[in-house]
Amino acid sequence: MQLVATCLFGLEKQLGEEIDALGLKRTETIDGRVTFEGLECDIPRANINLRCAERVFIKLGSFKAESFSELFDGTYSLPWEEWIGKNDAFPVSGHSIKSKLTSIPDCQSIVKKAVVNRLASVYNISWFEETGTKYKIEFFILKDEAMLLIDTSGIALHKRGYRPKAGPAPLRETLAAAIALTSRPSEDILFWDPFCGSGTIAIEAAMIVKNIAPGLNRDFDSEKFSRIDKKMWQNARDEAKDKIITGSKFEVWASDTDEQVLDIAYESALRAGVEENMRIFTGDARRIQKPDGIKGSIVCNPPYGERMGDIRQAEQLYRDIGKNFCLFDRWHVYIITSCDYFEKLYGRPADKKRKLYNGMIPCFLYQFFKPFEPKAAPSFKNTAKSKQNYERKKR
Repeated sequence: MQLVATCLFGLEKQLGEEIDALGLKRTETIDGRVTFEGLECDIPRANINLRCAERVFIKLGSFKAESFSELFDGTYSLPWEEWIGKNDAFPVSGHSIKSKLTSIPDCQSIVKKAVVNRLASVYNISWFEETGTKYKIEFFILKDEAMLLIDTSGIALHKRGYRPKAGPAPLRETLAAAIALTSRPSEDILFWDPFCGSGTIAIEAAMIVKNIAPGLNRDFDSEKFSRIDKKMWQNARDEAKDKIITGSKFEVWASDTDEQVLDIAYESALRAGVEENMRIFTGDARRIQKPDGIKGSIVCNPPYGERMGDIRQAEQLYRDIGKNFCLFDRWHVYIITSCDYFEKLYGRPADKKRKLYNGMIPCFLYQFFKPFEPKAAPSFKNTAKSKQNYERKKR
């Protein structure tokens, strides 16, 4: 069986490594999607354990579709009856990118009609009440190649369940997990988010070190699929629970200037089961001090633009934290922001820069590993032009 895990652009490598860790074989990786082989029992395992995935799909098949007739014929040829019963519901949605078939409503109609005709020929009925289990069908057409899928997740996987409320402009949990994974959190390194907001990055880091599966405390659409035995779900949850590390000494500091949002962070940490590893407190990132004798990492998502209400205020904030964070000698610093001229404001070039997306918003993860040398003259390429382009986008 072919399964497909989708993710935010830029997270494909980390998602692939997670799939490998489950003992599953990857077969293809494209932007935002990783295809891999698995059995029915791997559907629960993937949904419960993948931190960077947005959804997990069953791949029914793929084929060339340059016309509506090819889309219909290709869809009709697939074995929908292996999953969908005669009373089940099967709504259709999808996307088409760089393809001749550009009308999404028309593609939806064609796919729906083909599935109905296929099932009608199998079940010998002409009308489908669609009152049973819901099987969400998704088509994905890229460069005239159509892929037909069944969604097994339901609610997107970034909604873990521990964060019913959040502060302004929150990061997706999947992106927060990817950032935390990049920083390589471990028990002997203090993890500090001085712009913690509702605590997402800090909570995801604690869940990673404690090996708490992200989907352990939520439901999935495919729990109702008749072909996936309930014992498979129970076994997957038991397996995940057995891997949780209890008594972990990992320490996470989560601070912010907004006391109200810190209440949300604490409530979320409780739901996620990591509150004992977290110290949540009020603090201004511009004035925090490096604790003596402790190795650590600063990992954060500082506000910018609309989140502060004034771009100039945000720019000054970046200058201020650049001056303060340089005092955290030998600590590693990871900062994600949508500002593409951040390095100029921060006062030093990043040792590594990675482009990511928060939803459809392009961001950069700036990573600083090397000791800060204030006498070295930083070099910035096309900084003025980048700033002009960014401000032009804002208009």
